[in-house]
Amino acid sequence: MSQTDATDHVQLVGTLKAKPGKIDDLTSAIKNFIPAVKTEPGCISYSAHIDRSDPNTVVMLEEWENAAALEAHAIAPTFSGFAASFDQLLSEPPVLVTLRQFA
Repeated sequence: MSQTDATDHVQLVGTLKAKPGKIDDLTSAIKNFIPAVKTEPGCISYSAHIDRSDPNTVVMLEEWENAAALEAHAIAPTFSGFAASFDQLLSEPPVLVTLRQFA
């Protein structure tokens, strides 16, 4: 982690809803690319979770050193390759919420 102020950090919550019968394909794809994402510059944390109330929903929790690091991740080959599979795997577009920690 660089010497950035923690208030510069960007947290992101992404919600991905799998098409019927595609949750295993979705989770497999995510498991395959997470190790590479964790080595990207500015990645502080990156994890995937199944929603306990909806087992066809994956919730991604991310933290980046700053907005520039998150923007670079969005166009990096690792994520863009995964995003290319959204039409096949997801029942709706991902919902992304970016956050700024204040306390």
